[in-house]
Amino acid sequence: MRNGYEAICSGTPGFTCCGAFADANDIDYKIRRTTPDVILMDIEMPGTDGILSTRHIVKNYPEIKILIQTVFDDDDKIFAATCAGASGYILKSTTPARLVEAIQEVYDGGSPMTPSIASRVLKLFQQYAPPFHDEEEKYTLSAREKEILSLMVDGLNLPAIAEKSFISYETVRTHVKRIYKKLHVASASEAVVKALRERLV
Repeated sequence: MRNGYEAICSGTPGFTCCGAFADANDIDYKIRRTTPDVILMDIEMPGTDGILSTRHIVKNYPEIKILIQTVFDDDDKIFAATCAGASGYILKSTTPARLVEAIQEVYDGGSPMTPSIASRVLKLFQQYAPPFHDEEEKYTLSAREKEILSLMVDGLNLPAIAEKSFISYETVRTHVKRIYKKLHVASASEAVVKALRERLV
């Protein structure tokens, strides 16, 4: 399967597979050797699992986007992967075409999820969200920043947000950077998690 993913990525215009590994052991060495923009991460691997590896990468390499792909679709795995900072979460049953689209979406700043998983994530955060407080005031998000954050929660990537909001891509990037700074997060998935958990949108 790993060889198949490598062939799909390397055979897609604009994509290059810079490395393929059976596990996440020595992850720092592997990242320095391959310098990826996006990591396609499995959850169940020998040694360190994908969720712990994702948490490590998000903390130490915040510029790298992580798309988790797995056979698992249970709530605990979804919740743990999302909270670890993964930018997207899709199942291994996803078609090759959709896989390539998801990698591109993650690279562009989106948070792709299989529809069934997106539905579960929303239900999880509705179920476990703490009592509402006026966090909008705490984080001092502007009306435009709240609008963009809401579109991020809907799963739109940055180009789609720009088109829907009738503003330039660079303007969206500037707003997103400000959102990250105000929410004290480092990725789109972390922003979405905080927005859902604290009911900011």
